[in-house]
Amino acid sequence: MNCIEIFEKYAPEYDEWFEVNRFAYESEVRALKMFIPKNSKGLEVGVGTGRFAVPFGIRVGVEPAKAMADIAQKRGIEVYKAEAEKLPFDDFSFDFVLIVVTICFVQDPIQALREAKRVLKPGGYIIIGMINKESFLGKLYESKKKESKFYRHANFYSIRQVLDWLIKLEFEHIKTCQTIFKNPKEITAIEPVKKGYGEGGFIVISAQKKV
Repeated sequence: MNCIEIFEKYAPEYDEWFEVNRFAYESEVRALKMFIPKNSKGLEVGVGTGRFAVPFGIRVGVEPAKAMADIAQKRGIEVYKAEAEKLPFDDFSFDFVLIVVTICFVQDPIQALREAKRVLKPGGYIIIGMINKESFLGKLYESKKKESKFYRHANFYSIRQVLDWLIKLEFEHIKTCQTIFKNPKEITAIEPVKKGYGEGGFIVISAQKKV
């Protein structure tokens, strides 16, 4: 079973994770919120079941797994069946593009970032939420990849790798913040959000397209 088929088959189980691990989820939302532009038109690439699009008022998403897209649509999101490497939108269509964890599942992450840049308006922002491969959480997920139906096909990246890609694509004003400082199963309250990276397992990167 490939990555899309996994999410197709187990969409309800995937969506349930956010209920079971509510404080981890809310911590991630809080970290992402640090960089989400207000009153702006956003796109989420890899919208999944809409768990991140909804709290940020994002009305448009891209998702290749129909079962996931169906749940997102019930949450009020207009979902296009497409992949990150070939977005079905015109150039300069959005004020910001949100990509949460999706970067570790795409076939060609650099092309996915290039496409995000293409559909961004000049001065628009790309916001990436990701598991840092070099963090305790990245190492934990990496060690359990064979046991996890969702992460079996994932390619985790270091923050430095993704920052290098963004620099090569000429994004500017790059900022980072971090959260999730312990195993999500052990989190009993919303985790703090700190600037930078190096401690937390979940990192948010914001970068601006040149004007």
